Amino acid sequence: MEIKELIKEFLNIFGGSEDGIRVFASPGRVNLIGEHTDYNGGYVFPAALKMKTTIIMRKRDDNLLRLKATDLDGIVEADINKLDCYKGIPWGDYQIGVAYILQNHGYDICGADLLYDDTVPHGGGLSSSAAIEVSTALMFATLSNEKNGISEPVDMIEMAKLAQQAEHEYAGVNCGIMDQFASAMGKENHALFLDCKDLSYKHVPLELNGRKIVISNTNKKHSLGASKYNERRSQCEEGFAVLKSAMPEKTCLGDITLQELEAHKHLIKDEIVLRRVSHVISEDARVLDAIAALEAGDIPRFGELMNASHDSLRDDYEVTGFELDTMVEEARKISGVLGSRMTGAGFGGCTVSIVESDSVDEFIAEVGKNYEAKTGIKPDFYVTETGDGGKEILL
Repeated sequence: MEIKELIKEFLNIFGGSEDGIRVFASPGRVNLIGEHTDYNGGYVFPAALKMKTTIIMRKRDDNLLRLKATDLDGIVEADINKLDCYKGIPWGDYQIGVAYILQNHGYDICGADLLYDDTVPHGGGLSSSAAIEVSTALMFATLSNEKNGISEPVDMIEMAKLAQQAEHEYAGVNCGIMDQFASAMGKENHALFLDCKDLSYKHVPLELNGRKIVISNTNKKHSLGASKYNERRSQCEEGFAVLKSAMPEKTCLGDITLQELEAHKHLIKDEIVLRRVSHVISEDARVLDAIAALEAGDIPRFGELMNASHDSLRDDYEVTGFELDTMVEEARKISGVLGSRMTGAGFGGCTVSIVESDSVDEFIAEVGKNYEAKTGIKPDFYVTETGDGGKEILL
C-alpha cells in the first residue's frame, strides 16, 4: 500500500487524527554471494531492496504498545514496563524484543500505536525479520533521542547490532549480523561489502550492464530457528577449534585462508565438519573474487562464482534441498542466465539469478513452469531494484 493508504488504514484501526503520525521504513536484502559466512567472521555481499517494512506510528500517553499488521487479524498489546514477558508470542515478538533490548541499553521506550506493512516475503530468505527489527529500532531510537534532546542522527550501525541482539536473546535465533547490517546501511544502486569480523564495509556500485537481478521464491518456507541452522553453527565452531590449535593467533574461520586450510585440514577428523569449514573458507574467497569481477565489469565471471557458491552450499554445507536445487537447475538451463544460487539461510526460501534483460520473460515463464511441474509448488518472481537502508519517511 502507498503511505496515504496506510495512514488511512491506521486511522481506521486506531482512530484519532493524523496529528502526530510518523512513518519509518527499512528494507529486506538479497545476498548476492557470501552465505553462512557472517557468523563465522567472514565476508558477505548483500544489496538492500525496495521491498521493505513500513511502520505507521503515533505516540500514546500511556505505557501501552499496540501493534497491528496489515495482513493479520488482531492487535497485539504490550506494557512497556513488562517487555520481557512476551517472548514466543505468535506475532510481535520481533518488535517487542527490539524495544526490550533498546530499553536495556538506555533508550526511552514510549507507548505507541504501530501499524506494520511488509512487502518483503515472509520466510523467503530476504530478511523480512531484519526489516522489521531495524525499522522498529530506528523508530524507538529516534523518539528516544528527541525526548532526551540528542541532536545527532541515530547510529544505524548500533541499530543493526541491537536488532541482531534482539533476534538472539528474544526471538532465540542465533543469526549473523549481515541481515540487520544490510537493512540498516544499504544504498540504492550499490551492493554492500561487509567484513563481519570487524564490521568494516564499503558500498560497491552495482552495474550489471544490461542484466537484471531476478529473485525466485520457491514458496517453500524456511525457519531460521530450525535445528539444522544452529547445528551448522556448532559444526563450524568445532572445526575452527581444531584449526585454532594449530594456528592460535586466529580468531574465527574468517581469518583462515584456503592455503592455510589445505595445510591443516588433516587435523579435522570428522569429514562432515571438514566440509562445513571448507565451504565457509572457500566462500570467503569467492566473495573477494566476485567483487573484483564486478569492479572489472566481468559479469560472466561474477555469475560463475555465484554458481560455484550454490554448488558449495549444496554439497559441502548441505543447506539447499530439493526445491532450491530444482529452481537453480531450471534457471541454469536458460541461455541468458549468467549465474544462479540460493540466497539466505537455505532449507527453502529464494534464489538469486543474474539474467540478460531480454531473457527475463523467458526465465520467468520457463523456470516457473518447469519448477511447478517438478515440485507441485507455484513460485513467485521479483525483478528487483536496490534501495536505501532504514530511514524516516517525512510526510
